[in-house]
Amino acid sequence: MSFPFITAEQRLAEKRGSKGVILGPSGVGKTTLLKTADATRTLFIDLEAGDLAVLDWPGDSVRPRTWQECRDLACYIGGPNPALRDDQSYSQAHYDQVCALYGDPAMLAKYSLIFVDSITVAGRLCLQWSKGQPQAYSEKTGKPDNRGAYGLHGSELIAWLTQWQHIRSKDVWLVGILDEKLDDFNRKVFSPQIEGSKAALELPGIVDQVISMVVLKADDGTPYRAFVTGADNAWGFPSKDRSGRLDPIEEPHLGKLIAKCLGRAAAARPAATAVQISPAFPTANASQE
Repeated sequence: MSFPFITAEQRLAEKRGSKGVILGPSGVGKTTLLKTADATRTLFIDLEAGDLAVLDWPGDSVRPRTWQECRDLACYIGGPNPALRDDQSYSQAHYDQVCALYGDPAMLAKYSLIFVDSITVAGRLCLQWSKGQPQAYSEKTGKPDNRGAYGLHGSELIAWLTQWQHIRSKDVWLVGILDEKLDDFNRKVFSPQIEGSKAALELPGIVDQVISMVVLKADDGTPYRAFVTGADNAWGFPSKDRSGRLDPIEEPHLGKLIAKCLGRAAAARPAATAVQISPAFPTANASQE
């Protein structure tokens, strides 16, 4: 039996989606990016219960409340990982269990975009769950062991993110809060707001795209929202473009961003659903607010 090699023609013909995370400060409008995507093809995973800004958005949503529900949903949408044992999350046994619970996964075919809001809340749910597991207690004393809890949290959250990344046929985008701190030399440092350090450090290596959604200033001082996509940007925002198709600064429009990442034309959207930006979108010589 020969190993199933994939030819270039087969690989190029595969249906594939983009995977990314959008980080931005609270209130910058990350959730409203839903309004720039096709509502009929989007599933909104609302972890924050923060849909006030998109109450008029006509798409479907689900609201996981626990870490177990987050894992079940990722397994249900992403399918089984054949490399895992039956006692592990995202295994064939886990997939069979969630299919029996939620129904035929064929119902998910209508969704091409999974929008997860947010990775910050997912991290909190994961840590809360981790602190209740046997690994979070010392074997000698029986007392809580923070090192064990955070170690489990890091591996659990990374496995969850990897499950989303391996969904080839769908676009999966997560949003999260962007933290701003000062280092020992009083310089601004930006990082994802995720409990623990392991997941935040490994996140850029898991997803294809890391985008910072921030407020910049044009040459005339006019503030505008933008996606910063270049890894070598002047502000030090966490960014990465694995597609190689994005400009260093892009319009904060998720539908157009996904289309550009995949090298296809963006579907037309009614003007009323777009994120409002300045009439002439600046793409160069911008300064941070």
